[in-house]
Amino acid sequence: MNIAKYIDHTILKPEATIEEVKRFCKEAKEFGFASVCINACNAAIVSKELEGSDVSTCVVVGFPLGATTKEVKAFETKQAIENGANEVDTVINVGALKEKNYELVKEDIKAVVDAANKKAVVKVIIEACLLTDEEKIKVCEISKEIGADFVKTSTGFSTGGAVKEDVAIMRKAVGTEMGVKASGGVRDFNSAMDMVNAGANRIGASASISILEASK
Repeated sequence: MNIAKYIDHTILKPEATIEEVKRFCKEAKEFGFASVCINACNAAIVSKELEGSDVSTCVVVGFPLGATTKEVKAFETKQAIENGANEVDTVINVGALKEKNYELVKEDIKAVVDAANKKAVVKVIIEACLLTDEEKIKVCEISKEIGADFVKTSTGFSTGGAVKEDVAIMRKAVGTEMGVKASGGVRDFNSAMDMVNAGANRIGASASISILEASK
């Protein structure tokens, strides 16, 4: 298998400079990663850097807390696409899920899916480290019902990252029709393969090159 095609080459740290972001784009093209995952302020730059390649531009929405309104997330999504994004990773309203306000959770995810309007792949970040297994399953089911393309374990900015047990739960919940992205703390080849074997078909990582080189 070509592990590079599973990886979203990720640079989301707030102190990232334009030169660092451009370096990630160069690396993504050189090694053949699936996408470069960046904050919205870098979308136009990244889409231009990746132009002519098969590497996608992936922009995070409602990041990292998910605690903005659905209207803000919809606006972020539309603007990201206007700036060249063809993948969008949106963070759920965790508090709404916790209090079983499933209608708000649905509306929140639907706002992004509708705003993307099939022009971008939508990945729903559930922040699994904050959820019970029941909550993980419920939000995966909602994401599938609404028509999102992926569910994603983590932002990497909360209390924990991806673990293979969560990936397995998410894969079982969504079946084969959706993607599952493992993100947060995946820093070596063995960890990456644990995620793939558990059911992930995309991995978010900043240590992408180390993972790839260890696979050879």
